[in-house]
Amino acid sequence: MELAGLACAQTLATVYGKEKYPKVLVCCGPGNQGGDGLVAARHLGMFGYKPTIYMPKPGSKDIYQRLRKQCVNMDIPIIPPLTSTEELPRALQSSNVILDAIFGFSFKPPVRAPFDDALKLISASGLPIVSVDIPSGWDVERGNAQGVGLNPDVLVSLTAPKEGVKYFTGRHFLGGRFVPKAMQEKFELNLPDYPGFDQIVELPRNPKM
Repeated sequence: MELAGLACAQTLATVYGKEKYPKVLVCCGPGNQGGDGLVAARHLGMFGYKPTIYMPKPGSKDIYQRLRKQCVNMDIPIIPPLTSTEELPRALQSSNVILDAIFGFSFKPPVRAPFDDALKLISASGLPIVSVDIPSGWDVERGNAQGVGLNPDVLVSLTAPKEGVKYFTGRHFLGGRFVPKAMQEKFELNLPDYPGFDQIVELPRNPKM
């Protein structure tokens, strides 16, 4: 999770420099996807960005609570869950870019409260969006078939691209430089080489469908 979150932060920083996009709204769900977002928020703070965390349903796992505490220790603002519905529009207005770490590859529709309204507000904000692993609201195999998911500008796939991202046409990065060679060979992942010491590598764009 630490390396995955670092890859997410590096992807956002690569596309959206802190001089023009200093304020990042990190939107976290209650699962591992949200944990990646919390790690990314911490690294973005280390990079010199000013992240704010939107987390209406904090995860219950111990690791999630520890990651949240690390963000608190870095003085990263966290919107209180009880006021998140009212505060999200204001947070969007004061942000420059969004890191979407709400739903992961295990998501199954429908989108339930409070995230149903949140996805609509995020989409309507017009802000650039960087999604983690798969855009929130997308099916891991069928993409945004339900039409309720986000349409990000940038996607960072973790470990390997998921089937559903074949429908994604924005800038696409691969992150998570931690897959053992044995696993790559076993599942025939055919992953590209990472440049230098980078945690990410940009992939060719899919043609618009």
